[in-house]
Amino acid sequence: MKKLYTFFTGLLIVLSILLSNNVTAQTEPMYSQYMYNMLGVNPAYAGNREATGLNFFQRRQWVGISGAPQTTSVSLDGAAKDNRLGWGVQFYDDKLGVEKADGVNFMLATHIQVSEKGTLSGGLSVGLMNYRIDLMNVQGRYTPSDPAFYSNFNKWLPNVGLGLYYNTDKFYAGIAIPNVLKSRLSAFDVMNSGIQKVNSTHLFFTTGYVIDINEDVKIKPSTMIKAVGGAPIEADFNTNVWLRDVIGLGFSYRTGDAMVGMIEAQANENLRIGYAYDMTISPLKYYNNGSHELLLRYEFGTGKSKIKSTRYF
Repeated sequence: MKKLYTFFTGLLIVLSILLSNNVTAQTEPMYSQYMYNMLGVNPAYAGNREATGLNFFQRRQWVGISGAPQTTSVSLDGAAKDNRLGWGVQFYDDKLGVEKADGVNFMLATHIQVSEKGTLSGGLSVGLMNYRIDLMNVQGRYTPSDPAFYSNFNKWLPNVGLGLYYNTDKFYAGIAIPNVLKSRLSAFDVMNSGIQKVNSTHLFFTTGYVIDINEDVKIKPSTMIKAVGGAPIEADFNTNVWLRDVIGLGFSYRTGDAMVGMIEAQANENLRIGYAYDMTISPLKYYNNGSHELLLRYEFGTGKSKIKSTRYF
């Protein structure tokens, strides 16, 4: 455990240096049900559940606001080499105003047994993203003749992500940078528009624990901390209650932003369905009707030997 603590501490120092750039905006997608969709947050999670899993995720944020964020993701992951390796692939479509990004990420993770119940995983993701900005349709620009809006931006860009993930049958903790290269708005520097380098490295820290109340009731508190240079640190504080391993009811508070209600259902041994609704508590609450998330996960194979018994993360 001392070596594990030293390893995570060293990583935090390195990532803090990477986050020290002077930047002013967030661009990575947001997830409320991240605890059931961690492949989209941390590449080290690939293959962690041992069974091959197909994930569908869709989020519509701030419904009622024109150009509000929308994210759709389809991913597949599994384990190989007697669970010593994990692999994954993710296809995504992300929209925010006149900004759009479509792409694919390939993930590889190594799993090391560090104790009787503890596994430490390191993950890498690499991919390509088609990044577009529809500048000619920007609303409210100062003057239509501004040369910064004469043409649109469309470019294929690389993406590299890094992560660490540690788990036992009751506990997990992870830390990740989903895009080391900061490929989005930082790539838009061909014009003297004054908005170059507004993208930043994002750091995600996640942790959670399962508490057995009895055979029928389990409680899982968890949190995700999101840090990005030039913006306040944001945290999600969550509590999920699982009833007979079939129905999960959850509540989250996102600092300064929203309160979230969640419901998950293990429809059968293979299929999980989840839904979340975010009620905005920031000043944006007067202009939108909340946010909606849908999550579907299908795990191939049957029997407990195929699907990891801890299904809570």
